[in-house]
Parts: sequence; structure tokens; C-alpha cells
Amino acid sequence: MPAHRPGLSLFEIMGMFPDEQTAHAWFAERRWGPDEAGRYCPRCGCTETRRSKRRPFYFCTGCRKRFSVRTGTVMEESRLPVRKWAIATFLIVAGIKGVASTRLARDLDITQKSAWFLLHRLREALEGVAQGGETFAGPVEVDETYVGGRTKNKSNARRKAMKAAGETWRDHKSVVAGVRDRETGGVRAEVVEHEDRPTLHGLIAENVAPGATVYTDEAPAYRGMTGYEHETVNHGVREYVREQASVNGIESFWALLKRGYVGTHHWMSAKHLDRYVQEFASRWSRRRLSTTEQMHAVAAGMVGRRLTYAKLTAPQKR
Repeated sequence: MPAHRPGLSLFEIMGMFPDEQTAHAWFAERRWGPDEAGRYCPRCGCTETRRSKRRPFYFCTGCRKRFSVRTGTVMEESRLPVRKWAIATFLIVAGIKGVASTRLARDLDITQKSAWFLLHRLREALEGVAQGGETFAGPVEVDETYVGGRTKNKSNARRKAMKAAGETWRDHKSVVAGVRDRETGGVRAEVVEHEDRPTLHGLIAENVAPGATVYTDEAPAYRGMTGYEHETVNHGVREYVREQASVNGIESFWALLKRGYVGTHHWMSAKHLDRYVQEFASRWSRRRLSTTEQMHAVAAGMVGRRLTYAKLTAPQKR
């Protein structure tokens, strides 16, 4: 994280959001502009709206329904004060290695269950921020990594069962593939089922503009790339940099992701891993922005996205 990046202190945040009214006004300005000049009904899109007598609601003359700054966002139907949402937004963008739900629960004086749900809804907003934008013009670095617990930390019985079943450590880890643009420093990463050629070539085609230079390691899955200038480094013979060819930048992102895994969260379930990856990718891509600008991006990413507790806790499809 660059040392020159303008940040915010806790005292400044508490000054920005001393009560519910200021938090509502902040989110309203992020959504509808200064003085709510662009206010519209999230349900029907009508711009003929007025403040309701029951604050902080608004009334739409088109569909004749009430709405608030929460309607049509990840905050919809949340019982938490908007002020706590604003402070949580600050904490998730300021914590370079993430923030644990147990810590957030203490900071906001809520239950751990509520903090866990709140963080995943903020990750839903961050996912929209991370996935937005045009393809990278390059040059880019592409790499993949494995995320999950170590085999040596498993019980003897579990390791014996793995050996009997012919399983290896790869069978118990998730694969995350990512692309880092050297020009902007932006990263896009996602959990993938396999690190095979169709998957990795598809990731590159989706995120990198044709004709760009792509740097990878010597993995066979990257061979046969068409439409790109492709250079590799051979890690197998301890070659990590050759002129401009290296993947050290994307590996720095993997290191930060795993620091968050080990040092902050201690464990990320395979079911929700992609949300954590999007959180770290979004924060990494915007690390050059000020804390206030990052908070603005998260608030904008909340609009049009929804994550219910039922969907979040639904059994994972196999």
C-alpha cells in the first residue's frame, strides 16, 4: 500500500458519521448526487419523488410506494443502522488484510452472526466494483495459486484416509487464477474448477485485450495462446525474472490474499472463497485511491445488488 495514499483516522470517521442523519445523507449523495438532484424511485425509475413525512423515507408518485436509500441495494431489509453500514464500509476498505467478523462484531457492538452477514453483503458490493471496467491493455501477468489448509495440519486418521483413497493435497485445495495489469496495477481473480488450458485461456480472453503481452510461468496450460505476445519464465530452474518477463506482481497479490487467510480469517470455506477473492482483488486494484474514494466506490457498488441470508447459507451445489 503506497505510503502517500490519503487515509482517514477513526476520529475522522466518527466525525463524518456522528448520527444516522449524516450517514443517510452520505449514502444518498453517493447514489443520487449532491442535494439528491438525481433521485429516482428504485422500483419503477420514476423521478417524481418527494420526501415522506416518515423520515428517512421517500414517496414515489409513479408507483405510489415508499422507498429509502437502502432500497435496491445490499442494505435492503437490513435492520442495522445505516451509520454502522458506513463505518463497516470504512473498516473493510482500510483493512488491507481484511477484517474478521469477530472483530467487526466488537467494533460495531453487534453479534458475530450479523457481522458475518454484513461483511458478505459488502463483499457482494466489492464484487461489482472488482468486475467492472474494460479489458486490460497490458502488459499483464497471469498466474494461478492454491488456497486451503495444509495436509500436515490434518489429523493422522485423515491423512491415512487420503492416502488410502489416492488423494493428494491438490484434491483438498481450491484453485484461484488471476490477471494483473502492469500499467494500472489492477487485478482480476476468480476461483476456477481446473487450471487447464481452456479455463486459463478463457480467463485471459475475457480480461485482456487482443495483442497485449502476456507473462506467465512455464505451465503447459498457457501454451498455444493465440492473439497475444506470450513470454514465460521457468520457475522449475529457478528463473524468476528475465528482462521484462516475470509474474512477481501477481504473486505479490497471492501473498497478500494468503496473509489475509492465515492472519485475519484463519480459514475461508470453499463455498464463499470467491467472495473473499473479489474483496482482495477490489481493494488491491484501488489501493492507489484515497480511503474516501474507495468508500465511494463501495457505496456505488451496493446499488443493484442483493444478497439474502437464505441465498448465502443455501447448500452448495455439487
